Amino acid sequence: MSKGSAVMSLKSFVNDKATWDAFLSELGERISIQQRSMESVTDTAELYRHQGAIRSLRSLQYLRETINGPK
Repeated sequence: MSKGSAVMSLKSFVNDKATWDAFLSELGERISIQQRSMESVTDTAELYRHQGAIRSLRSLQYLRETINGPK
């Protein structure tokens, strides 16, 4: 798959309201799970792993803006 066709596929994904809303809902749930898991962590390295996972999930929440560019 070429870069151009990949961007077009992502554009159709992020601009389909029903699909995008479902994706955001799933990301929100996964972020909540990571946050709840962090409450019981005693190891610093594990805490950093949870923080990294949350950072990655949050960056996916901004995929629409990244793909569509600034307005």
